[in-house]
Amino acid sequence: MAGVAKKIKRRVLFLLASFTLLFFLLTVRLFQIQIVNGAEYQQKAIEQWTRDVPIPSKRGIIYDRNGKELATNAPAYEIYVRPVEVTDKESVAQTLSEVLKMDKETLMNKVSANKDTVIIKKKVDSDTVKILREKNIKGLIFVDDSKRFYPQSNFASYVLGFTNYDNQGQDGVEATFEKYLNGFPGRDIKMTDAQGRELPESDRKYYEPQDGLNLILTIDEVIQHFAEKAVENALVENKAKRVTAIVMEPKTGDILAMAIKPDYDNNNPREVPEDLIDQWDSMSSTEQYNALFKIWRNPAISDTYEPGSTFKTITAAAGLEEGVVKPDDKFYCSGSVVVAGRRLKCWRSYNPHGSESFAEGVQNSCNPVFIEVAQRLGKEKFYKYIQAFGFGSPTNIKLLGEASGIVRNVNSIGPVELANISFGQGITVTPIQLITAVSAIVNDGYLMEPRIAKKLVDNEGNTVHEFQPRVVRQVISKETSATMRQILESVVTEGSGGGAYIPGYKVGGKTGTAQKAENGRYVPGKYVSSFVGFAPANDPKVVVLVVIDEPGGASYYGGVIATPVVKSIISDTLRYLDVKPQYTEEEAKKLAKEKVTVPEIRNMKLKDAIKLLEQNKLKYRLEEEQGEPEQDSLVLDQTPRANAKVNEGTVVIIYAKPKE
Repeated sequence: MAGVAKKIKRRVLFLLASFTLLFFLLTVRLFQIQIVNGAEYQQKAIEQWTRDVPIPSKRGIIYDRNGKELATNAPAYEIYVRPVEVTDKESVAQTLSEVLKMDKETLMNKVSANKDTVIIKKKVDSDTVKILREKNIKGLIFVDDSKRFYPQSNFASYVLGFTNYDNQGQDGVEATFEKYLNGFPGRDIKMTDAQGRELPESDRKYYEPQDGLNLILTIDEVIQHFAEKAVENALVENKAKRVTAIVMEPKTGDILAMAIKPDYDNNNPREVPEDLIDQWDSMSSTEQYNALFKIWRNPAISDTYEPGSTFKTITAAAGLEEGVVKPDDKFYCSGSVVVAGRRLKCWRSYNPHGSESFAEGVQNSCNPVFIEVAQRLGKEKFYKYIQAFGFGSPTNIKLLGEASGIVRNVNSIGPVELANISFGQGITVTPIQLITAVSAIVNDGYLMEPRIAKKLVDNEGNTVHEFQPRVVRQVISKETSATMRQILESVVTEGSGGGAYIPGYKVGGKTGTAQKAENGRYVPGKYVSSFVGFAPANDPKVVVLVVIDEPGGASYYGGVIATPVVKSIISDTLRYLDVKPQYTEEEAKKLAKEKVTVPEIRNMKLKDAIKLLEQNKLKYRLEEEQGEPEQDSLVLDQTPRANAKVNEGTVVIIYAKPKE
C-alpha cells in the first residue's frame, strides 16, 4: 500500500508541477500579448473590426463663359466585396466576370483575399449595378460615385482634355486645373462583427467628401460652335491634314474659341484610330501610347510652323514704330532682290509689283518691301520686337505642352537670314503665339497673356478665385497700332485678303502661305496656308487665326482658302455679339439693288411656281409634313407672302397639295 501511495503522490506532484509550469507559461504568454505586444494586437483587432469605405468626391463642373456645361459628372458606382461574406466564391467570381466583363481569375483572387474589403471595379454604370443588385450577391458593397461626362463628346476637345479611370485630369484644362477640380474624398468608418454587422454603440465616423471647385472658362460655346463648323467645312473642302482656328478677344486676351479638326471624343479618348485598327494588337504599349498622344497633342499650342506672310505684320509694326518707314514711303519691286549675293524672289516675281507705297506693299504682300524694312531696322532692333511680341517664349496659356517656337540666336543671323525672317521664313511660331502678337498690334500695342479660364466657383456660385486679364507689356504705341489697323484693313478692301470682306463691317487682316520644311529642307507640294483677321478694324472685338495644314485641294494660297474660313467665323461672331453692321453708301446701294419682290405663287402648279421663283433669284423649300406633292400639284400657301421685299437667294417655303 505504501508503494501505491508514493506512486500516487508522485503523479500528483507531477501534475501540480505541470499545471504550475503551464500556468506560468500562459502567464508569460499573456504578459507578452497584453503588455509587451498589446498595442500591436489591439491594432490588428481594430483593423479586423473596422470597415473603412472611401466616399469619392464629385469633380467640379466645367462651364463656358455664360454658364453652359461643357464637362459634368454622370452617375456611377464603385463596387467592393467583403470576402468573408462570400460563401460560393467560384459562382460569385463567374457571375461578376460575366456582368462586369472582367477576368474570372482576377475576380477569384479578389473574392478570396484575406482582407476585410476589396475593390472590384470603379466607374460602373447604373444599368450594370442594377443587374448585380437583382442577383442579390451577399458581400457586395455599392458606393455612389460619378464618372466624367462630356455632353457634346468631341466639342472643344483640345481645350477640355479628358480624365483617366480615377477621374484625374490627363490633358487640357482637366489636367492644368486638376488640383481645383478634383476635390477631396471622404470616408465611412464603422466597427463590425465577423458577419459584417455594425457593432452596437460603436464609434462610427463619417467624413463628408469635399467636392471639387467648378471652373468657368473664357470659351463661348456659341462662338466655339461657329469655329468648329467653319473648321470642319474647311478640312473637307480643302482635303487638308488639319485645320486650326483660334478666336481671341484682343483687349483681354480671352480665348473665345479654339477649334481643331480632326479631333477626338473626350468620352472615349483611347479609341483606337481607324488607320491603326488592323495593327493595334501587334503594337507595343509604348507604340500605342505614342499613337494616341499624337491625337491628343494640341496643335494650337504645341505645333510650330513657319508663319509665312502673316509674320509681315510684325515686320511692319516694328518698322513703323522705329520710324524707319511710313505708310506713304515709296518702294520698287522688280520681282526679286539680291541679298549678300543671293537672289530672293517676290512671290509674284513673274509679274513684279513695280512702284508701290509701303501700305500697298503690305496689301500686295511684297517680299522685297519687307526685306528692305528689316534691313533698315537692323537685326538687333528687329529682334527686340520679335522677342517683345512673345516669339521664342511660351505665352503661359494654361494648357499642357506649349511649345516656344524656334527663334535663332541673333548672333547667328546674317543678311540672308534677316531677309528671310522679314517675310516669315527661317522662324517658327505656334498659332497661339501668332494670334497673341497680332492681337497686340491691333490692341493699342498691349500684349495680353492668353486667358483660357475666368474663375473658380463653389457649388453655391461663390467666386473662390478669379483669373484677371494680364498685360505682359506694351510693344508698340497707340499711334502705330492705329496705323497698322488702317493698313491691315486695306489688305482686305484692296489687297490679298479680299476673301474676308464682310459688307457692313470693317475687317482687317493678313494672309500667309508657307512651304513646309522637313529635315531642314522645304518639301515640294506641302504648304501651310493661313489668315489672321480682326474686326471691326476701328475697334477690334475679335481676332481670328485660321491655319490650314497641307491643303490638298485645287489651291493652297492663304488668300484663297483661309480667308473664307475667317470670314465665316467673324461674320457669325459679330452678329452673335450684336455688333451692328455699318454700311457704307456704296454697300447700302448694292444691298438695296439685291432686294427682290416675292411673286404670288398660290394656286399655281408647283413646277410653274418653282420656275417663277428661280427667275426672281429666289430659292425654295417644300413643306412635306402632309405628304410629298407632285409637280402638277397646286400651291396652297407660301412664306414669305407675295410682294414681300427680300434679299436675293431668300428661301420661300411652299405648301403644296400632297399626292392623293
